[in-house]
Parts: sequence; structure tokens; C-alpha cells
Amino acid sequence: MRRVYFDHSATTGVLPEVFDAMMPFFLDKFGNSSSIHSFGREAKTALEDSRKHVANLLNADPTEIIFTSGGTESDNLAVKGVAMYKGKMKGHIITTKVEHHAILESCEFLKRFGFEVTHIPVSSEGLVDPAEIERAIRNDTVLISVMMANNEIGTIQPIREIGRIAQSKSIPFHTDAVQAIGKLPIDVKADNIDLLSLSAHKFHGPKGVGALYVRKGTKVEPILQGGGQERGLRSSTVNVAGAVGLGKAAEMAKRDLEPTAEKMKRLRDKMLRAVPELIPKSYVNGHKTKRLVNNAHFRFDFIEGEGLILQLDFKGIAASTGSACSTGSLEPSHVLLALGLTYQQAHGSLRITLGRENTEEEVDYLLEVLPGVVSKLREISPFSESRPMGPGEGGTCVQ
Repeated sequence: MRRVYFDHSATTGVLPEVFDAMMPFFLDKFGNSSSIHSFGREAKTALEDSRKHVANLLNADPTEIIFTSGGTESDNLAVKGVAMYKGKMKGHIITTKVEHHAILESCEFLKRFGFEVTHIPVSSEGLVDPAEIERAIRNDTVLISVMMANNEIGTIQPIREIGRIAQSKSIPFHTDAVQAIGKLPIDVKADNIDLLSLSAHKFHGPKGVGALYVRKGTKVEPILQGGGQERGLRSSTVNVAGAVGLGKAAEMAKRDLEPTAEKMKRLRDKMLRAVPELIPKSYVNGHKTKRLVNNAHFRFDFIEGEGLILQLDFKGIAASTGSACSTGSLEPSHVLLALGLTYQQAHGSLRITLGRENTEEEVDYLLEVLPGVVSKLREISPFSESRPMGPGEGGTCVQ
């Protein structure tokens, strides 16, 4: 059976060049980068080369890159580390209603210790208004955290403007750029970013490794105590092979950004145009133009998304209803609810995320299969047009 992968926001395959770069550090060059002998120095050299590649991707200094285990750890270190610097146990944090759970749950954790959190709402297309961020700032605001691009609907936030506001008030600004790397050009200096999270497996690197950019002078409290690796901010033996893979993936992401983004945008736009034309009562979620080049997110009235994913899987197509981290949850997406969708509408959504290897023929195959799958599901759906589900209506969770 033909197999097509359209779930690149969940994870991507490791590129052969990345795999080749990592291999020696599993088999021959296995030294601990903290050791002073030749094996350790060899690993240390590779680690610092990788740090340069990651820094180059962001227009940062290599000393500003801290290797972590991935995006979740980077988000936790940024939010908790800044908020709790030098034992601070109170203050105010600004974030949004559509952040990844790694940010939202970190904020919930800090509330236990006396921190207050303001969650800025978004428009029906998922956009944050920078003016609302500015109005929410208080004298005790210690951090602003707004994701660069949403992991479910792909909407790109006005990061540069939000960063300018934060900088004007001398408030550290963090952005979760996990989904943006490899799809958008990123310049932490021009975008006024103090902290940035990324994860290797989202752009053809290995799983289990990521990084946090920390602008020089930004005060961060470590959340892991131990040997003091990574400038004391992330104690633990460094995953050298993983970091080498991350560095290679960063090098290739920067080299291939423009042609890859152009190709994915062309395929994405084809889907965004075709699906609402082919399927009645189907809609695009997220911003029409300010969205990631690889993200097409649809809503189909009168169906349930999990059934849609399973039916597409029977046809060899891998897609998702939303964040991979929430797969299996019966709760509707908090991102889609924040747009004003009802519970039922949120459950009837489909996320298609392209990768560098997807082809026009694969998109054509999806467009050939999808209308029939949606039609079949609507025939057996408990929902009907007699139960309207317009934007903003209330609803109950369908389980």
C-alpha cells in the first residue's frame, strides 16, 4: 500500500547527512565532552562545532546556546529559570492561550509558588495583538513568553513587535520556536528575543536533543543541579552524538531554508485552495497568510477527527488532529477552543504538515482520497445540519 507522511509537525525523519555525522560519536568518538583526555577533547571539539551551527542558524553567539533534551526542557528552563532566578517566589508572567503545554504547565507550576499569570487571548485566526501584551504588563512582570508559530494551526505571531515591547520595558522575552525552525528565517537580534527554544527532531535532527538560546546578560536559574555542564545552566552529561546531529540539522536547515520553504508553500497553498472547493462545509483554521509554509489545518463539520485520522491511515496517509503531545486525549484542543470553535468543531479538525520530501503527487493523492473519507464519515456521524455548529457556539465535549 502507498504510504504518505503528512505529520511533520509531530516529528521528522533524520536526514542521511545528519545520521552520518552522528555515527562516529556512538562507535569511535564516544568520549565524555567534560573529560580532559584526547577522547574527551575530541567530543568537546565536535560539541562546540555543533554549537556554532545552531548559533549561526539564529544569528546568535555560540556561547549563548545551551544544549538540552528537547523543546519541552528548553521551555521549562526558560520559564522557570527566569521566573525563579535567585529564589524569586513571586511575580507576574505574560503568555497566551495558545501556547504549547510545556509553557502552560510550567506557568501552572509557578502559580503554586505565588506567581501570577496572564493568558492573552487570540483572534479567530490565532493571532496575538501586541497592544494587548503591552496593556498586560505590570511593575512586577518578570517574563513574557509567546510562541513564534503555533504547533497546531501554524499561525505566525508578530514576534519582533512583541520583543520590542518587552525590550522597552526591560522584561525578558522568550519564544518557543520549535515549529518555526527550518520554515522561517530567524534572527534573535533583529527580533528582540532574549530566550528561544528549539528541538532537533522537528527539523530532521534526532529525538531527545534540543537547545535554548539565552541572550548574554539574561538571568536564568538552573532547574537541574549537578555537574555544572552547559555554563552551569544544564547539568547532566551532554548528549554529544545528539548535539552533533542537532548541529548538522541546523547547518542544513540554514542552507536549504529558501528552496525548501518555497516548495512547501506551493504545496500548502494548493491544499488550502482545493480542500474547501472539494468538500462542502470545510474550513481553514488559522491565519490565511501569516502561517507556517508547511501547515494546512482544516475543520470539517459533522465528523469526528479521530475517525478521520484512522480512515486516512487505512489509505496509507499519516496526518493528525492537532498536537502530537495531545494525541489520545479526549479533550478538545485548547488552541482551537481559543479561536472560538465549539467542542464539536474542534473535534472535527485535521492537521496536514508537509516536509521537505513531500511531492505534488502525494498532495494529489490526499486530495483524491479526502473527499470520499469525509463523506463516508458524515454518513455515519451522530452530528447533522439540524445541529448547527457555527463559530462561537457553546457545546459539550464529545467522547
